[in-house]
Amino acid sequence: MLDVTARSFRGRSCRITRGEQSIVTPAVIQCSSGGSDEPVYIELGKGGRTLHYFGESAPLDPELMTTQTSGIDAGVAVYGSVAVARLPLPEVMEFPAEAECVVLADSFELRSNPRLLVDTVIRLREAAGAGRVIMFPGSAEPSTLALMCYMGVDIFDDSLCRVLGAAGWRALPEGMVARKGDATEDNLSDLAAECRKVSVFISGGRLRELVDQRAPSSPSSVAALRVFDRIGYEYQEEAADTSGRRFCCNTTQSLRRPDVLRYRNRILTEYRKPAHKRILVLLPCSAKKPYHTSKTHKRFSSAIHFSDIETVVHEVIVTSPLGAVPRELDIFYPANSYDIPVTGEWKLEEGQFIREAVTAIVSQGYDHVISHLGEDTELVRGICEMEETVVGDNTSPASLRNLEDAIRRAAKGMEVGDYMTDRKETVRAAMTFQFGRTVADAMMDDDTFAIGKFPYWKVNRKKTQMCMMSEERGGFSLTMDGGKVLAELGTHTVEMMDFELKGNLFAVGVLNADPEIRIGDEAVIIRGGVPVAVGVATMSGREMVQLNRGIAVKVRHKLK
Repeated sequence: MLDVTARSFRGRSCRITRGEQSIVTPAVIQCSSGGSDEPVYIELGKGGRTLHYFGESAPLDPELMTTQTSGIDAGVAVYGSVAVARLPLPEVMEFPAEAECVVLADSFELRSNPRLLVDTVIRLREAAGAGRVIMFPGSAEPSTLALMCYMGVDIFDDSLCRVLGAAGWRALPEGMVARKGDATEDNLSDLAAECRKVSVFISGGRLRELVDQRAPSSPSSVAALRVFDRIGYEYQEEAADTSGRRFCCNTTQSLRRPDVLRYRNRILTEYRKPAHKRILVLLPCSAKKPYHTSKTHKRFSSAIHFSDIETVVHEVIVTSPLGAVPRELDIFYPANSYDIPVTGEWKLEEGQFIREAVTAIVSQGYDHVISHLGEDTELVRGICEMEETVVGDNTSPASLRNLEDAIRRAAKGMEVGDYMTDRKETVRAAMTFQFGRTVADAMMDDDTFAIGKFPYWKVNRKKTQMCMMSEERGGFSLTMDGGKVLAELGTHTVEMMDFELKGNLFAVGVLNADPEIRIGDEAVIIRGGVPVAVGVATMSGREMVQLNRGIAVKVRHKLK
């Protein structure tokens, strides 16, 4: 029985229970020549290694040993609930229903081959699904444990740290150091401590930050993370929350996090500005998130408000690592959650994606563009004609007065729309970012209007509330009537079995789910073709189908 108790990207904490025995992952099991009282361990014998898994025995070293370069397909051997694979992996991998643990017996071969490591982990996880654990014996050391857990490996053994220690190598989370004498006990102690630390970061939803710290300990780890971010984006993105916790982007590689990259992709391909906005104002970011709560941005907003034509003004914040954040999206993740070192220096890569994002937004059409970025205007100069308004500091009285005057001049002769239209079209833009254009247009029809003040907008259709945007949620929360719109379009839906839903929907009761659902998304529960509840997904859509335990959707409203 497997329970996933916490997730952080592809890293996860699980409890595996068999009778009265259990093991919690991520786990480092013992590898020794003697027996053990632990439910899972590896025994060394004359015939090689044997995995003992809750009373079952699975030999890991057959008489005919294969390697990645041998060209011999060893297939997959199944021993009760343990499936043992070897490199090279077969083209097609299928595991029987009773297989609970998938072991790559010769995973040590992957230690110095970053591309093969990434390919292998992804292939194994895709074949195994979310309902099985993956074990990599012979591969764990303190500096690589976080990275392999982040990729999706659940269980390791301590054999590599024992071998390194006996050879006089001290294996630390920061890397390996040669020393005189046996370092085995110290290595094992650090490996156990690192495993506990990984568990803490998983439970806090911040495993990627630990990985960014650990990867620079060796060239192979840096290479593996770069390859994983490059070719494993789709695999990572499926497990990335859409509403997460505060996180830091302190390294160059962290700019390529899957949640950050997903945001940038949506700005480039999905985002549509409010159609009535005709003056674009580019603003700098702030340390405080969401931006609109910072003192700096309150001053910017006041200057724009006092111009008396704010309904045609579109505020867009220029920032790394996200590129550009339209004001109506500043409560959305990850715009509401990131921290990054601010030094006034921009990496080439940061400049590139800032220019890409601003170019994509500018290309949607404005009559006038104003830069209130100060020296950082250099990042976007040349994209289009723009008026610069900063004198010295961007919050100085002179700068704010220049901003207000520039907006008035740009709007001269423009037809200024009413606040109801402004609010409706701005809500449509934010809803497009969250749900896509089709849902936003279906929700915001001629009978629909928005009320309230940002970021607490309510969307009503005649006298019926469809959804509400809030800073705490970080987006729109659906009512049952709003959920019906998504159900009619067949998006963000979870089909449940035929039973009375009394509380949250658990995975065991899920028949099918939209594979595009991500953790943190709004989800509509369907029973017999009828929407019966709406809530927040706590698993990805595919996990809901593959797992048999755990909450799939945390229900907010049910059909009465």
